[in-house]
Amino acid sequence: MTVKWVGAALLALVSATAGAQEVAALSSPRNSIMQLPELRVLGTIDPNVRKATAIVNGDIITDTDIEQRLNLVLIANQGKVDAEERERLRLQVMRNLIDEKLQIQEAATHDVKVSDAEVNNAYNRVAANFRQSMEAFEAFLRAGGSSPQSIRQQIRGEIAWSRLLRKRVEPFINVGDDEVQGVIKRLESAKGKQEYRVGEIFLSATPETQAAVLADAGRIVQQIRGGASFVAYARQFSESSTAPVGGDLGWVRAEQLSPELAAIVPNLARGAVSDPAIVKGGVTIVALIDQRQVLSADPLDAMLSLKQLSIPLKPDTSEAEARAMVTDIQAKTQSMGGCGRAEAVAKDIGASVTANDQLRIRDLPPPLQEILKTLPVGGATPPFGSQRDGLRVLVLCGRDDSQTASKLPSFDEVYGQMNEERVSMAARRYLRDLRRDAIIDYQ
Repeated sequence: MTVKWVGAALLALVSATAGAQEVAALSSPRNSIMQLPELRVLGTIDPNVRKATAIVNGDIITDTDIEQRLNLVLIANQGKVDAEERERLRLQVMRNLIDEKLQIQEAATHDVKVSDAEVNNAYNRVAANFRQSMEAFEAFLRAGGSSPQSIRQQIRGEIAWSRLLRKRVEPFINVGDDEVQGVIKRLESAKGKQEYRVGEIFLSATPETQAAVLADAGRIVQQIRGGASFVAYARQFSESSTAPVGGDLGWVRAEQLSPELAAIVPNLARGAVSDPAIVKGGVTIVALIDQRQVLSADPLDAMLSLKQLSIPLKPDTSEAEARAMVTDIQAKTQSMGGCGRAEAVAKDIGASVTANDQLRIRDLPPPLQEILKTLPVGGATPPFGSQRDGLRVLVLCGRDDSQTASKLPSFDEVYGQMNEERVSMAARRYLRDLRRDAIIDYQ
């Protein structure tokens, strides 16, 4: 059997790898609807020149502000960004910081306040996701070239933006009860059909700018497929109201999507990212985060009892030597007769054993999901791993299939989703009109 050299994120049965994505989740959205009465940009828009400072209504954005915010994106992408893409990101970060200043200023104009205590509480929740002390978290940010102050400023802008939308946009959005009930009835009739959890990156475009926006979207897709964070790019580039949550649209059925996306999403593999697609008002990129059957028990919700055998590799182990080890390990684990002999086999092959009795198939990486969905109790996966983290084998000790069907969403849940979609559309129109009237002086 072919050896699968998968990334380190696939190796641990239970691991805490959400840290970088939490940093990605702090990038501010582009879709500001703020006025631009007094904007002066000092410097150059040449992407080859690194200095860039802006004064937005008297508030200064320094080159340090830009670098620290850019480094949050690079941390989220684990440094997988080339020099050209870094410069593009840098310009985008500068635009986002200008929007952020405008968001905070406009919120203040409409008496929307964000207290320091609220910002600190949100910051502490982010830090807690790293499962390390506050001192270690702040050291991690500084080591990556960012700072706690940069994150706090992002948090302040996002809270201000959200409250301003609730105050200035959402009151004028109307979703009728009959519309909500119609959606619920259609969901009931769709029992057993597929529904999808979708991520989106929306870029606005006019007929004149469509070609350039498509080219930009294509570069974003290349970066994400090369290992960059979809969440980070959604935060930095998306002009949808889903940008603050990394582009997550939640669970939808194909018929709830636009005709363009309805033709794309069902054909995506779980975890895949689409090519850019032209939609009304611009260009979109979608990612299929997950899928399931409407109101049906999902095989991916089966609870597994597993033992993991972990075999370290020496730093100088060649691929040929590793393949020889894989052949020997696979021969011994495939015929070991189940979990009862896992410790004895582990001792024979120099492995350590970790047990986990509460792991859903859905929580595993997609390659392992496909193997474990059909693996019999007592069976073992083929060895997998990497040079750095060694080889792993999972042994299936037991499986409890889910007997609980997914629940029909409540009236409030359906109403909330429909309301959010309409707020997003209204915000984009508002932004389009403000940009058309904006006066920006460059020096």
